[in-house]
This record gives sequence, structure tokens and C-alpha cells, in this order.
Amino acid sequence: MPDWVYAVILGIIEGLTEFIPVSSTGMMLLAKQALGLPNGFWDTFAVMIQLGAILAVVVLYFGKLWKQVVGLPTDPEARKFALTVIVAFLPSVVLGLIFHDFIKAVLFDNPTVQCISLIIGGIVLLFIDRLAPKPVAHDPFKLPILKALAIGLFQVLAMMPGVSRSGATIVGGMLFGVEKRAAAEFTFFLAIPTMLGAFVLDAWESRDQLTADTMPLIAIGFVVAFLVAIVVIRTMLAVVTSRGLAPFGWLRIAIGGVGLALLNFA
Repeated sequence: MPDWVYAVILGIIEGLTEFIPVSSTGMMLLAKQALGLPNGFWDTFAVMIQLGAILAVVVLYFGKLWKQVVGLPTDPEARKFALTVIVAFLPSVVLGLIFHDFIKAVLFDNPTVQCISLIIGGIVLLFIDRLAPKPVAHDPFKLPILKALAIGLFQVLAMMPGVSRSGATIVGGMLFGVEKRAAAEFTFFLAIPTMLGAFVLDAWESRDQLTADTMPLIAIGFVVAFLVAIVVIRTMLAVVTSRGLAPFGWLRIAIGGVGLALLNFA
């Protein structure tokens, strides 16, 4: 198949999985291996098109986010919201810079780790969906600073492929009394600086791979991921609100189980 077809396929997978608790990174890496794509550029591609999915959050929540931005000089609530996002973002910045090279070089090429992480994460989602404490925080724009920090610490777990960033942060929020829809929405907001940072870091470190031949492929994946994520965000919120995290837990277990079976019997 031509490379642009691979770019479309991976863009669809990124848009489908970035915001649901199944690990977009794990899915992208498993898909890359299933398609027989080599390491190097396609690893960079998988990171960089995440920004397309993140742009979907900006578009869907533009009115609310813009209100926070313009309110920064005069509105204490807007400044507090900005602080909660920064506090939640910082743990990933520090540990991401320290472990970025190790994670990309070692864990990204270990499909067994990814599949096991999917299964374990699915089991965790099933338990948390039933055992999480009663929520006391219902507005993602008004979370206490310590709850935001707790969510940020849980996000660090997502540096391992197969551990969903959205799943980890939603679980962290629910464990600390954040209502599941509010936790999901705060996860979306936290994804903006997190994925932008990952994009910039990977673009700089892989700048030699960004050529006239590869940039159109990244653009295709970016646009496809953006369009698919627009639909997925709305759908995910509806599912989380009505059915909780259990559907995503079973989905993770199924994908991880199939992946392990294929790895052992291929």
C-alpha cells in the first residue's frame, strides 16, 4: 500500500483512541507493527499527529476555554483554572524529559508490555467504576489544586505504552472524588499542554525526519485524527455519563488478550 494509506489508517486509530481509555499510543504501536511499518519516522508520525486530536478539544470547547483565557487578568476563577492545569501538567514535564529517550527506545518496541498494560488497565477500570468514592467535585473548571495535582501524578503512568493517558487521569480524578464526566473533561483540557509539549519535543528531536516527503504524510494523519476525534469526544462523554468506564475496561481486556494470543501463536 502507498504511504498515504498508512497515514490515513493511523490517523483514524489516533482519532478513535486518543480520548477513550484504551491507550492511543499502545494502539498506534500495535497497529504500526501489524502493518509492518518500520521504526523511526512512523514512531515520530504517531506522536506528532496526536496534536490533530488535541485540536478537536480546542474546537469543541473553544467558547469555554476562550472565556478562561480572556478572564485571566480579572477573574480569580479563571486564574485558578489555569493554575490547576499547570499543576497537573508539571509531573509529566519533569519525568517526561528525564525518561523520554528510554521510553521511546525500549518500551515503544515491546508489544508484550503494551498488551499486558492494556489488560491490567482494563481490570483497573472495571474495579474503579464500581468502587470509586462518591464524587464531591463536579465542575472541571473549579477543581481544587490538590485534586489537580493528583490527576497529574496519575497522568505520569501513561508514559508507558499501553497505559491510557485519559484512563489514568480519569481514574485518578475519580479516586479523589471528581465526578467521572468532570474528570473526563479535565483530562481533555490537560491533554492540550501535554500533547503540545510532546509534539514540540519530538519535532525537535526528529527534525531530520521532517522532509518534503514526510510532511504531507503527517498533514494527512493530522487532519484525519482531528476529524475522527471530533466525533469520538462527544461519543465518549455520552458513554461515560450513561454507562461509566466498564465498556472501555472490557474493550482493553479484549484487545490486550487478542494481542497476546497473536504474539504467542504467530
